Amino acid sequence: MHDKLELELRRGVVVLAVLSRLRTLRYGYELRQSLIAAGMPIEEGTLYPLLRRLESQGVLTSEWHGTQGPSRRYYVLSEAGADLLARLTATWHGMTKAMGDILDEGQSDDT
Repeated sequence: MHDKLELELRRGVVVLAVLSRLRTLRYGYELRQSLIAAGMPIEEGTLYPLLRRLESQGVLTSEWHGTQGPSRRYYVLSEAGADLLARLTATWHGMTKAMGDILDEGQSDDT
């Protein structure tokens, strides 16, 4: 049960995590490794469909680069994506403050 609930929490923040890492141009594998290194593991089967969906919604732009080896698709926030990131970040900070207060209040009730 714990694993399922933890997965639900992660799903709720994966878009914010991806957007925050795409302030600069990155290709999918690099993005995934960056998220993993930050403690946010994400499967390829989750990441790539999310990138395509966000691009189709106008939140990301992409371009192909490649001079040596295979070409790679690089993603970066669009102007709309930067606006969305700012709004979601503000929402996140409000929610984490509220949850911190709620959780701290609950601890003082237990003592």
